[in-house]
Amino acid sequence: MAESPEEVAVLVQRVVKDIRNAFQRNPHIDEIGLIPCPEARYNRSPIVLVENKLGVESWCVKFLLPYVHNKLLLYRQRKQWLNKDELIDVTCTLLLLNPDFTTAWNVRKELILSGTLNPLKDLHLGKLALTKFPKSPETWIHRRWVLQQLIQENSLPSLVTKGNLGAAPVERIHRLVQEEMNVCSEAAGRYPSNYNAWSHRIWVLQHLGKLTIKVLLDELSSTKYWVSMHVSDHSGFHYRQFLLNSLVGRTVTDSNLLLQNWMVNVQNTRLLKEEESAGAAAACAEEQSVDLPRCLEEELELCTELIDTYPGHETLWCHRRCVFYLQHHLKNRIPLLSAVVSSVGSNDETLNNSHCSPAISHMAQAMDVDGLNESSSKQVYTQETKRLKRAPVQDSFGPEMEYRFINEVLSTCRDVDQARFATAYRKWLVTFLGQ
Repeated sequence: MAESPEEVAVLVQRVVKDIRNAFQRNPHIDEIGLIPCPEARYNRSPIVLVENKLGVESWCVKFLLPYVHNKLLLYRQRKQWLNKDELIDVTCTLLLLNPDFTTAWNVRKELILSGTLNPLKDLHLGKLALTKFPKSPETWIHRRWVLQQLIQENSLPSLVTKGNLGAAPVERIHRLVQEEMNVCSEAAGRYPSNYNAWSHRIWVLQHLGKLTIKVLLDELSSTKYWVSMHVSDHSGFHYRQFLLNSLVGRTVTDSNLLLQNWMVNVQNTRLLKEEESAGAAAACAEEQSVDLPRCLEEELELCTELIDTYPGHETLWCHRRCVFYLQHHLKNRIPLLSAVVSSVGSNDETLNNSHCSPAISHMAQAMDVDGLNESSSKQVYTQETKRLKRAPVQDSFGPEMEYRFINEVLSTCRDVDQARFATAYRKWLVTFLGQ
């Protein structure tokens, strides 16, 4: 085994070269790891490549890590010169062993800005580092920086024509988002309550997914099985709370805009051609295709099922509070729009014969979830109010249902923690509804 500084330098240079050659032989490496090996038993390279897995024998780390670390610091202090290829190799080796070394990521940032390093290679390096260190905050931070560069500089060589990011096909951008979702899912599965991974997933949706209704619904569907298998993971359920909250904010905001545009179109209906009205209605229907009250009901049903199946998990009860709060919040906002619809409908006869948007009809159905329009039952019925009354009444998910669920849990459960969480939830309901 190497002892002198000269022997260590020779050993490290050989290992760094072996790592570079491994990536050249197999660019599809998808996982790294340490192979327990206290000492070198054979005169062979400590780098092992099997299929798409890269292993490093543990005995060489105590020589490899300090050497590349000191070498990079000497370069930053301008005491030793390294060319671009050496910088790439040294930082790659260092970050695979210690991805939280900020200086190495900063050097690679400089290489990307100078055009020496392909930013997509850094995404791949970060993905590999996360297989061994799934919670590494510096890796997630650098990953977001690289994605920002890809967006700002229009430098998606395999996804977008350079200099024309806006012309990128939607499905190709979707594949980039999906790749990030996969990286986050793998990291979340490797480390429980991985806040950094779920926060990165939220960031990707905000900056790449643009929080469109379709993306939010797809994410809500794709993470349902994951949280069902990780019922104590607060971060995973917090992510679903973010999705639901975004859906509520996006849908209500879009409904306000839709209602304003609809009222303007009603006032100017004689000036619009039938083709334009039909096109606007189709566009609105496509945008407002989400049944938000139903989404919240399904989430509450999921909570009920998981609480019954896995008693004694506080995460599930905390998530139930958030879902009920969103339901209550939605019920208090939607009736204001319903009153405007009824008022406009009763004062303008043209609404009876106009081509109303299916989106408005869908929005109106959501308005009557709580039966809050019963006070206007004596008003003149318009086409829209008839649709409101035909909507299924869904009062079964109100406070009474919550109290009934709590009583059932308390009367049947034998788990002490389950009873404690149910009692705390009931106290929260009393306090919240009493405000």
